[in-house]
Amino acid sequence: MRPATLAEVASATLQGDSFDRSLANFLDEFYSMPSAMRLSDEPPLLAECSENGSLEDAYLAATAEELARRFSLPVPGWVANEKRQLKRPWFASPLASLRAVLLQESPPAFRARNLFISENGLSRA
Repeated sequence: MRPATLAEVASATLQGDSFDRSLANFLDEFYSMPSAMRLSDEPPLLAECSENGSLEDAYLAATAEELARRFSLPVPGWVANEKRQLKRPWFASPLASLRAVLLQESPPAFRARNLFISENGLSRA
């Protein structure tokens, strides 16, 4: 079953599912029917349970904020949680030559959390 909310993405990750696959499946669901309800429930924090949990926590908050902005939905209050920001920058590509591009393209919600992704990082083709 595809996650219908970001909270379900985190829960699936805690149960051993791939974060990336769960998030991609959520995005498919969200784009089929955008709704504030899909963003509103605060996902459980993953930082204490997963090696990449801090990154995933920040990514969930950035995703919620970016989708809310794109679809003129209210930004959920949980995205402001300090535990959902990275202390050190993270780049979607390990190639140093792409860092300048990622710094420029990354949507504001991601940059604010020290996450640097391509401008189409939340796209589904």
